Amino acid sequence: MGPLNLPRRVSILGSTGSVGVSTLDLFEKAGTPVEVVALTAGRNVERLAEQARRWRPKLAVIENEAGLAELRDRLAGTGVETAAGASAVADAAAESAQWVMSSIVGFAGLAPTLRAVKGGAVVALANKESLVCAGPTLLRMARLAGGAVIPVDSEHSAIFQVLDPSCAQHVSRLILTASGGPFRTWSREQMAHATPEQAVAHPNWSMGKKISVDSATMMNKGLEMIEAAYLFSMPAERVDALIHPQSIIHSLVEYADGSTLAQLGAPDMRTPIACAYAWPDRLPWPAPKLDLAKSGALTFEEPDYERFPALKVAKAALAAGGAAPAVMNAANEVAVAAFLDRKIGFLDIAAIVAETLERVEARGLAEESDGDALETARRNDATARRVADEVVLGRAAVRT
Repeated sequence: MGPLNLPRRVSILGSTGSVGVSTLDLFEKAGTPVEVVALTAGRNVERLAEQARRWRPKLAVIENEAGLAELRDRLAGTGVETAAGASAVADAAAESAQWVMSSIVGFAGLAPTLRAVKGGAVVALANKESLVCAGPTLLRMARLAGGAVIPVDSEHSAIFQVLDPSCAQHVSRLILTASGGPFRTWSREQMAHATPEQAVAHPNWSMGKKISVDSATMMNKGLEMIEAAYLFSMPAERVDALIHPQSIIHSLVEYADGSTLAQLGAPDMRTPIACAYAWPDRLPWPAPKLDLAKSGALTFEEPDYERFPALKVAKAALAAGGAAPAVMNAANEVAVAAFLDRKIGFLDIAAIVAETLERVEARGLAEESDGDALETARRNDATARRVADEVVLGRAAVRT
């Protein structure tokens, strides 16, 4: 086996989250000789400092400005530069890295992701909102800058690996698999009383609270369908979801000749991260191997759009196009935060998103363009959040 031509200079946006931690762990276990240019985090000063002391990046950035003094104290004498604030996170994304892991959760990840693609880096994308809120512009900017966007979500990574670009016109469907989350077998009546603790207890994956709640509502699959449509230039009617509780098959590509190709693997985020890092090569590391004989039966179910209406809401937003997906994303972030704060019930989340979309005239919002993609997205996001806040207040008042 010849030497791999791997990127040496890397940055990790959101290094203290589950994807960021998995990325650094992958580098550790693979023995990859990387130069870490920048690490950024939201609030976890302690973990960011630990990572910075281990990897000695040029720059460590904490988004929460109140944490800057502590970060400086923890990194005193290391030679690591420190900074704080959202603009500093975006600036870190523009540092001279060849490969950037974009794993900041939520709309906050859009600005740094845009900065990274403008610089021509290969962006490993684990931030759903960047594609949902500005997908066409983001991908166009990456192409113009000579970089690339490689998906890290296991579902999109699976499609990326088995979709032959030379045959893309012959794809009948993209089928994204979903575990079904912690409430896959629950009734609507049971879900009405679900607690935040129950919602974040994902059966297969270790993720942050927001993403775990999205899995419980299945909004994550709705967001992923929108991402897939943008990433692979696929019309909405040719993107589907399938419940697969074992999370072994990560997605499937159905071709016009009747062939259906699937990518399988153990449910471990380091596998799609390794793919995004080494593509088009493969990174040798002590990866968990898939033993189908021990895995047992693989089962599948049609998604239930009545018990999980977030899927229906997302499909409608994708079909509407324009700013509708961005409005949906903003409303969902507001609703999930309210649920985690125990202001609303679990079933209120999808209902709030749907009502926000009804109230906001998406067609009247500004359309994205290369010149002001970020400002356009920010205006639309702010408008949607204001409306969603009003809807949340109404729902919360009813509960009390």
